[in-house]
Amino acid sequence: AAAALTREGGEDAFRRLFRFYRQRDAPDFRGVVDFSVPGGQVFRSQLSISSVSDQDACRAGLQPVSQWKAYGLNGYPGFIFIRNPFLPGCQRHWVKQCLKLYPQKPSVCNLDLHMAPEKTIDLWGQSKEQLRRKGSSKWEPRSLLEKLRWVTLGYHYNWETKKYSANHHTPFPSDLAFLSEQVAAACGFQGFQAQAGILNYYHFDSSLGIHVDESELDHSRPLLSFSFGQSSIFLLGGLKREEAPTAMFMHSGDIMVMSGFSRLLYHAVPRVLPNPEGTALPSCLDQALSSDLPVGSVIEHSSDEDWQVCAKYLQSSRINMTIRQVLAEGQKFPEESGTNAKGQAASEHGHHQENSRAKRHKRNTD
Repeated sequence: AAAALTREGGEDAFRRLFRFYRQRDAPDFRGVVDFSVPGGQVFRSQLSISSVSDQDACRAGLQPVSQWKAYGLNGYPGFIFIRNPFLPGCQRHWVKQCLKLYPQKPSVCNLDLHMAPEKTIDLWGQSKEQLRRKGSSKWEPRSLLEKLRWVTLGYHYNWETKKYSANHHTPFPSDLAFLSEQVAAACGFQGFQAQAGILNYYHFDSSLGIHVDESELDHSRPLLSFSFGQSSIFLLGGLKREEAPTAMFMHSGDIMVMSGFSRLLYHAVPRVLPNPEGTALPSCLDQALSSDLPVGSVIEHSSDEDWQVCAKYLQSSRINMTIRQVLAEGQKFPEESGTNAKGQAASEHGHHQENSRAKRHKRNTD
């Protein structure tokens, strides 16, 4: 059925395939690319092994680049798919950061639109006990962490103007910047600067609509995407929505790099799926972190208590981090007319309003 929809082409073929995979009545997944069994349009991709030392890779929680399994797709030059290159236990660090640290102020999140600032200061502290005690009933009230849909880091995207600006910026996390720099360098993009990040928090009823990431001023730098937790279907299309997309699985630890021709292609996430191993969590998240971390490692050990909260959250959720470089070296934002403190506040409100209206994840009925 998916193949037939793909062959049809014509008016908004992307939307038709998005709806097909969004179905809850077990659509046919035979047309979905699975990089664990490469073949067909999938080929091995060459990485820049000498650009990242084994020590720096280890400091970022990654295997030596020579051991990464990287793939490309015929018809999508510049697209690189890296199958879980993380060292055992290191995914846990990034999950904990996305749930405990990165949502803290001065980061911006979807809850800021609906709640007073003092109510969103410590989402982790307000949610951890509720999450730890949570049962399997979908009628239980959701914690604030479970209501989190997105967090922005660095340069904060304004959904109303569809622009970044110099006066809406907060410091970018140094550990995430280091991880991103190593992955970009391994893919041939040395000097990549992590300047903006969007963290998306998905549940089994979530999706991400069809869009293009084109607001960054420098399109010569790649878009990096990291996934943790449950699996998903990712659709990668063309320069127009009339072009049918290719569907692929993304599992915990997988990294996607969109560069060159593939940097400005339409893409979407129609469906979040239970991990294919049939267990509550993928086995790669059950692995313990080595007690012997290298000097200068950005990876931190998670306490058993913190990981219990993260693990409970991930049993029905997926976290995605997308990292971008907004400006080229030496580039500045164009002058903005009429900007002042009041105007910025209105802009920030528009950011949340537009995101909740046009780009939000679908929510539970509660």
